Amino acid sequence: MDFFAWVRLLGHNRFAVSFSKLPQVLLITLVAVLNTSLRWLEVLWYGAALRKIEVGEDPIFIIGHWRTGTTMLHELLALDSRNRCPTTYECLSPNHFLLSERIVRRLASWMLPRTRPFDNMRMSFDRPQEDEAALCLRGQPSPFLTVAFPGRSVQDQSYVTLEGLTKRQLSAWKAKLLWFLKLLLYKKPGRLVLKSPQHTFRLPVLNEMFPRAKFVYLVRDPYVVYPSTVHFWTTMYEIYGLQDFDDATVEEFVLSTFEQMHTRMEATRDQIPSGRFFEMRYEKLAENPLAELEQLYDFLDSDFEYVRPAVEKYAERSKRYRTNEYELDESSREAVTRRWAEYIEKHGYERCELPAPPEVLTT
Repeated sequence: MDFFAWVRLLGHNRFAVSFSKLPQVLLITLVAVLNTSLRWLEVLWYGAALRKIEVGEDPIFIIGHWRTGTTMLHELLALDSRNRCPTTYECLSPNHFLLSERIVRRLASWMLPRTRPFDNMRMSFDRPQEDEAALCLRGQPSPFLTVAFPGRSVQDQSYVTLEGLTKRQLSAWKAKLLWFLKLLLYKKPGRLVLKSPQHTFRLPVLNEMFPRAKFVYLVRDPYVVYPSTVHFWTTMYEIYGLQDFDDATVEEFVLSTFEQMHTRMEATRDQIPSGRFFEMRYEKLAENPLAELEQLYDFLDSDFEYVRPAVEKYAERSKRYRTNEYELDESSREAVTRRWAEYIEKHGYERCELPAPPEVLTT
């Protein structure tokens, strides 16, 4: 993380760090100084060339709630060498990857776990990653920073939709995103494919910045999304959080964020013309990735035959992949049914039958 962003994050949260996490804070501080020093060096070395880079063809944005299959689709599109997906190393070392990647990959690849801590998907420096991580690690305010202080309120809530920002703040956010995209394109040209659930809230801004961008929206059975997302955030908070947190807070965060995302999506999706908005169902993508991806490539006006062999190999490997299985207790199922009813109805998922309300006796 950028050192100045790190100091702001600590100050904003009044240094409310659990005692057991103090060694982690010290380590982050030391690495943040290194990150910022390398970033300054990278700007000196590459700055002039980067300023000349143009973001030509508008990106493809993969959007949708966490755990709806956005990562799977990102990995499928990353198989196409014509596409440019931000990698895990680029997103987790966004301050200096042009300078450091060759050395760090050689020395530190063994430190990366083989699978992600919250599911069974393989992990490596080359696999695609969310650009939201890169933005916040470069110092841009982001709700993603809640991971550091899960016991407090959501960080930087005005940066969820970007609507409550001042003109200066919004310009800074746009500039940070464009600079990161230039870094990516300098290293490897191609059509950018960006994936971040946070972008689901930001369709108006992204559409203004990239008037020819295409958006691919993933939906999935909410009775699977809910426990999977609770598990995702709980794992992230346990590993990367700097303070204790309450499980009930995580559950409410997931319920309310999903509601807000669906409401926002329905309020803004009409701003994107139908020819630039494509909806996919995770269950169909997981069952038959070849057929679903071929339809997507038709939408993207791209030649699917170019990437078909790679997708066939991916589909064959994926047969061995097993998703986590979760048991929903009755209280959670009722909460999902009531609070996510509009999403369930709109996308045709099977609604859980709620118990009948108790009879009221009258005299």
